[in-house]
Amino acid sequence: MKTSKVITVFFFSIITFSGFSQQKEVQIIATKVTDQIYMLKGQGGNIGLFIGEDAVFMIDDQFAPLTSKILEAIKKITPNKVDYLINTHWHGDHTGGNENMGKEGVLIIAQNNVRKRMSTESVRRGRTIAASPKVALPVITFDKDISFHINGDDILATHVHSSHTDGDALIYFANNNVLHTGDSFFQAGFPYIDLSSGGSINGYIEGIQKMILITDDETKIIPGHGDLSTKADLKKYLIMLTTIKDRVLVEIEKEKTVEEVKANTTITKGYESYSWWITEEKIRETIFKSLTEN
Repeated sequence: MKTSKVITVFFFSIITFSGFSQQKEVQIIATKVTDQIYMLKGQGGNIGLFIGEDAVFMIDDQFAPLTSKILEAIKKITPNKVDYLINTHWHGDHTGGNENMGKEGVLIIAQNNVRKRMSTESVRRGRTIAASPKVALPVITFDKDISFHINGDDILATHVHSSHTDGDALIYFANNNVLHTGDSFFQAGFPYIDLSSGGSINGYIEGIQKMILITDDETKIIPGHGDLSTKADLKKYLIMLTTIKDRVLVEIEKEKTVEEVKANTTITKGYESYSWWITEEKIRETIFKSLTEN
């Protein structure tokens, strides 16, 4: 799977971006999705950009040192400043630019749990993450759903429970028929299910099922990482997730240990091409822990 290597570079940056020594080489590449919507790739999660007469609406903002490059890329698309920014979840490769955007006067929006997690110090993968400054925090938060009616479109931001994290949101543009999934859908690799942030395999599967209900065969889907996708890609991904989950459940019923499940390659047989930073062993372990510990 060619795109899996690309995603590996994106996600590896989450771990190795300290110091940001590579930011000079990062290019912000804009892809036109519809006449009003663009996808911006750089280093971190895919950015969505919605433009029109009323406002400029942005989804996620990658890492802080890239803000100037991102804003320059946006200027090539529209002369107008960003008015709204919605975060799909709290991870730094999607919210790292919040402080800069907040200082620009952008109104930041997110699900309730995003603000909660950004407001407190936490430890992830052995690293202490400081609480975000006030200016970086979402000003408007929502529980289940929130709607926007701008630029001639109706935008729905809907919460997917315990998917990638406990604060994930899908952003659907009804008239443009575009869905931004955040990291509730990794286009070409096994998902990163952040158990420490409230994620779960059952929630992740339910999130994909919700995406399938929202979309049709013409919907253009912007994943959290990877290339533009379709409903067919979601269906394929759902089969992969449910198959591996069911195989893990069989092992749990046999009272196998986590170490035995990690070592059992038959559980992920047929899906080897999805391996990247989240390896076959890692996804087997994560699903086991999600089903037994949570």
